[in-house]
Amino acid sequence: MRSSSLVPANDKTLLFTNSGMVQFKDVFLGTDPRPYSRATTVQRCVRAGGKHNDLENVGYTARHHTFFEMLGNFSFGDYFKRDAISYAWELLTSVYKLPKEKLWVTVYQEDDEAYAIWEKEIGVPVERIIRIGDNKGARYASDNFWQMGDTGPCGPCSEIFYDHGPEIWGGPPGSEQEDGDRYIEIWNLVFMQFNRDDQGNMTPLPKPCVDTGMGMERLSAVLQHVHSNYEIDSFQALIKAAARETGCTDLENKSVQI
Repeated sequence: MRSSSLVPANDKTLLFTNSGMVQFKDVFLGTDPRPYSRATTVQRCVRAGGKHNDLENVGYTARHHTFFEMLGNFSFGDYFKRDAISYAWELLTSVYKLPKEKLWVTVYQEDDEAYAIWEKEIGVPVERIIRIGDNKGARYASDNFWQMGDTGPCGPCSEIFYDHGPEIWGGPPGSEQEDGDRYIEIWNLVFMQFNRDDQGNMTPLPKPCVDTGMGMERLSAVLQHVHSNYEIDSFQALIKAAARETGCTDLENKSVQI
C-alpha cells in the first residue's frame, strides 16, 4: 500500500502520522474490511509531539529524527506471532545477512509465547532475550507494550536490536546504559490484541493482528556499515548539499558526522 499522508485522515487523536499502522487503525478494529489480509508499506512518519515524541532526542543520539520512513508488514487476522518472528529473522539473517550474534531481542514481561518462539524455535540464546515489564509507571506502560496513542489498537511487542560493538557506549535494553547508541532497535514486532478506550479499558480485537515497523534509516546504517543514521548515503548527500548552498564548504569536502 502507498504511504498515507503525514496528516492522518482517519484519526483526530493524532496531529501527525507517527507509525505505519495509523492508516490501518480501522482495519485492526474490524470496522473497515479490506479485500486483503496482509499488507506492506513504506510509511512517512513524524514524531514531534504526542505519545511518540522524538524531538528532544534529535542531535543527542545517532538514531533519532523527527521525520523518518518506516518499513512495515501487517497481518489482519492472518499470521500472528510465530510467523511474524520467523519472517523477521529470515529477512535479517538470510536475506540481509546480518550476523546472528549481533542481534538481541526483547519481549513483554508476560509474553511467554513470544519468549518461547525466540528461544526454542529461532534459537536465540537466552542471554540475548530480555523481558521488559511495565517500566513507565502504569499497567501496560512499557517499552514492550505498543500503543499508537492514548487510545486505540495496542498489544505486546518484541523488538530486535543490533549491537554496533563495544567501541560504542551503551548497554543492552533494560540496563542502566540502554539509552546509549551501542544497541539500537531496528525492528519492532507488535502483536495487536486489544483496543484501549479513553477509560483505559482493554477490549480484545475481533482478530489478533500483526503490525511491524522497521526504521529505514537505522537499517540503512547497519547495511552500509556505519554507526550513525546521519552517515548513510542519502543523509550525507543532503547534508553536503545544505552545506554547499549555505557556504559551509568545510563540511562539503569531508564525511559529515553528527
